[in-house]
Amino acid sequence: MSFIDQVIQSAQAMSGWEAIATLLGLAYLYLAIKESIWAWPCAFVSTLIYTVIFWEGQLPLQSGLNAYYLAMAVYGFWLWRRPKSEEYSVAIHRLSFRWHLALIGSGVVISILLADYLQATHFSKLPYLDAGVMVFSVLTTILMARKVLENWLYWIVVDGVAIFLYAQTGFYFTMVLMAAYVVMVIIGFFEWRQLYRQAPTSEADVSTQ
Repeated sequence: MSFIDQVIQSAQAMSGWEAIATLLGLAYLYLAIKESIWAWPCAFVSTLIYTVIFWEGQLPLQSGLNAYYLAMAVYGFWLWRRPKSEEYSVAIHRLSFRWHLALIGSGVVISILLADYLQATHFSKLPYLDAGVMVFSVLTTILMARKVLENWLYWIVVDGVAIFLYAQTGFYFTMVLMAAYVVMVIIGFFEWRQLYRQAPTSEADVSTQ
């Protein structure tokens, strides 16, 4: 069977709910690029569906990750709805190199610890990739909610690794979806960077917001 046939077969095997979750996931990314608050309701419904689907499919780790996304969708909506004039509102900003170094370092350590557990319990076919994608997805979602410009660069790496992970585990349609995500997050980075450069200094130049 060719790769294209495998992708088509994987797409045909999708349930109606899974298709809805996929479309809402794409809508979430598009709206996030546009800095629209409606990105988060799309993310909430999409991840709610995926939480149930993965639980019923006996993938508790992925189900738990999407349950986390549910909470972050609520947090992101609450954060983004605040007027920019309020004290606790957020604007697109950057983090210092030290913040990124600490974030990446802690993410790597947590990923290794989780992967060791997965390997010892035979809970995952590819424990290190599985753990890395999960841990950095969690961390990067926080950066997205906080409107950290570099979140898009993290997503390029995370989604790129996820493509390989899903290819190795037979989720071919999801792999193609991740490839589409990579294109969208690259666009997102350049659009947010333009908005960041156009913002007043008081809003944009915040390294620890």
